[in-house]
Amino acid sequence: MAEEQTMSLVDVLEENEELEEEASAVLAGSDSDLCSYPQGYVKRQALYACSTCTPASGVAGGVAAGVCLACSYKCHEGHELFELYTKRNFRCDCGNRKFTELQCKLFPGKEDLNSQNKYSQNFFGVYCTCSRPYPDPDDQVEDEMIQCVVCEDWLHGRHLGVAVPDGVELQEMICESCMNNNSFLWTYAAHLSFPGAGVEVKEEPITSVPKEEEKGGDVTEPSCKRSREEAEPGSEGRGPEELGPDCKGQGHAEAEPGCRLKELQAIGQNRVQSGAVFWPSAWRSKLCSCYTCKERLSAAGLSFLLDESDTVLAYENKGKSSEQRLQGPDPLMSALDNLNRVQQLEIIHGYNDMKTELKDFLQRFAAEGKVVTSEDIRQFFEQQQSRKRRRDDGRFYSP
Repeated sequence: MAEEQTMSLVDVLEENEELEEEASAVLAGSDSDLCSYPQGYVKRQALYACSTCTPASGVAGGVAAGVCLACSYKCHEGHELFELYTKRNFRCDCGNRKFTELQCKLFPGKEDLNSQNKYSQNFFGVYCTCSRPYPDPDDQVEDEMIQCVVCEDWLHGRHLGVAVPDGVELQEMICESCMNNNSFLWTYAAHLSFPGAGVEVKEEPITSVPKEEEKGGDVTEPSCKRSREEAEPGSEGRGPEELGPDCKGQGHAEAEPGCRLKELQAIGQNRVQSGAVFWPSAWRSKLCSCYTCKERLSAAGLSFLLDESDTVLAYENKGKSSEQRLQGPDPLMSALDNLNRVQQLEIIHGYNDMKTELKDFLQRFAAEGKVVTSEDIRQFFEQQQSRKRRRDDGRFYSP
């Protein structure tokens, strides 16, 4: 029995360590003490929406605003907050014109609005195509939610229009709506994505891509065409294609590479264009980065797809690394080997009791949508110490 309990302690500690890593992954990449506003539009950060300060009278009539991690602690303590996980290219709104009565304690005097911020229904506490809250008190179905890489909304697995593949936590997903809004992504999906259950891939007769010396001008034409305004002097009246097959006009130092997207289109493999698309790791590195494709991505607001450091996984790994550097080795795990069985049993009972009480304590905050502050944690452990003193007479002692 003691053997099983000793093992259960290790399991509990490992589970606790996993939970801490998950929290570090999201929060350690953001500053908990300083407002992120002076950094401008932060590449990626943890965000919150405060329904106490910006109440939503429905998505259409509410005021969408987001606050950084530090402001959620210092300026919105005790408020009802929606956790937005992470979002890209966002500047903290705390205390600006959208907050009629609240002034930011960490960085007062902000501009009225952050014009480049993008908002969605998530800022009103609803998610997915079903526009429901999370957790949803009326939903009895256990279902994971997955974030779309493009729109950054969270969708229920059962509302993706495709079966969720195994190992989804290691993959990126683009929802069907975003795929349809950027139809060129379906070409990449036919070659790079994981086909989900119920989604067939149709193959048309494959046409081999000619080698460089064999290909004609209309098969895999390099996509580095410039407008006439960009052409060198003396080129007026010439079409972009007349600048030469290697696109080396005056002012062009290097030849633009062939377009990978056009090559994939020439192969002729089509994916059924329905449902969300799941992408394998490093899929972004396989996207074409020729001039035309970069322009297409920029016009669609998707330039971030060429940046592999933009991924949530990259952000989480950065957060974990930062936290590990600050914490160093875990002294508790190192000390376990030096304890006898009776001492381990005593720790087991104490740890399990504290874990249960801490879970109940935190659930109250979650139910009320409140942020747990350092003062709340301090009071919790003071109560634990008081109870421990009252139980001292019944302590387990080593014989």
